[in-house]
Amino acid sequence: MNIAFFLTPKSELVYETDNATMRQVLERMEHHGYTAIPIIDNKGRYIGTLTEGDLLWKMKNTEGLSFENTNKILIKDIKRRRLHKVISINSDINSIITLAIGQNFVPVVDDEGIFIGIIKRSDIIDYCYKLISKEK
Repeated sequence: MNIAFFLTPKSELVYETDNATMRQVLERMEHHGYTAIPIIDNKGRYIGTLTEGDLLWKMKNTEGLSFENTNKILIKDIKRRRLHKVISINSDINSIITLAIGQNFVPVVDDEGIFIGIIKRSDIIDYCYKLISKEK
């Protein structure tokens, strides 16, 4: 099966560039109710996933940082505590399942390394559930 079947394209996603500020990401995540957001560079390449935990650790470990001055912190200056692995659009279904076990979503890139979307763990589970239901 082609993994593109599971792809939620970039055009339907909330993501941010590494030039954004901490405040912009906090407000975007709050508005959409997300706990993690893909980060891309100015050329569209996936560079990581920023989580609520990353933001909280930055606030905890930066003296004098409060919500009011988060607009002075760039996303590229926030350490990500966990590496979210990425897959190529040409990857097989087993690669997705292996990664989705430990990630809520799996970022997908094209042959040039450009971020093109994500595959959500919930979509994989839904697909598997439907397969199991058909068998019964």
